Amino acid sequence: MKLKLYSGCWSSCVLILTALALHAQSSPNPPAGIQIERGVEFLAAGRQERADLYLPADVPASGRHPAVVMIHGGGWSSGRRDAGREQNIGTNLALHGYVGMSIDYALASKTRPTWPQNLYDCKTAVRWLRKNAERLRVDPDHIGVIGGSAGGHLAAMVTLTTPADGLDPQEPYGEFSCRVSCGVDLYGIADLRTFHDASMLGKTAAEAPELYRLASPVTYVRSNAPPLLIIHGTADTTVNVKQSELFGDVLQKAGANYQLLIIPGAQHTFDLQPKQRDLRPVVLGFFDQYLKGAK
Repeated sequence: MKLKLYSGCWSSCVLILTALALHAQSSPNPPAGIQIERGVEFLAAGRQERADLYLPADVPASGRHPAVVMIHGGGWSSGRRDAGREQNIGTNLALHGYVGMSIDYALASKTRPTWPQNLYDCKTAVRWLRKNAERLRVDPDHIGVIGGSAGGHLAAMVTLTTPADGLDPQEPYGEFSCRVSCGVDLYGIADLRTFHDASMLGKTAAEAPELYRLASPVTYVRSNAPPLLIIHGTADTTVNVKQSELFGDVLQKAGANYQLLIIPGAQHTFDLQPKQRDLRPVVLGFFDQYLKGAK
């Protein structure tokens, strides 16, 4: 199903949020209405990467919240779970009744490729939420994912790949599924073969074209894939908007359920509240449809 959206033509209902969201600065105190658990261990023993949990303050004893894994950007080689964008997204998710889980993952260097361990880490976060669903009051059947830039690429990979693709980690928590119900890709790379050499792969596209194909979200597009929302700005000079337009074309041809929102004038690395428009109704509305509406 194709739904292509451009700024100024979105006609969804207005969402009213009662607390300030975080933009580009770090704050030790969360706004009223949410709790934050920082530095949570979620990977195998010995790993240094951590997660921050954004939790609604009031969780009924008999109720369950949908959850969303958040994946930071940074060219697969830098970035942190507590950057301004991730704080903004996590805060808005928790204020809207979601458990948000912002994660670190294995980062690459020129001498240290990390593929597919970085994807494994993202999928392990989904499993960890299911393992800890009772304590966190999470609905294990309604988990989504969102990421920006390199995190958008990884979020799309988490959304589109299945166990048959051979990209699910064996451990930890191998008894739990990595599957998500939907995903949001903010200005991510859809086809690495048309982008540039990626340090996470340890080889150039010329040296390993098949590796680049297998690490690209477009490779895993299927008609029955979970719904995907793609958002990209026309002024992005880091990841050209053509990446998302290409992605949309492939999804459309496959008959997949997707939405493509192009933001005129938006540059790279925006959160849910760029100056061009408030994206909270779009993103939270998407998650509501597929993580709350499907119950």
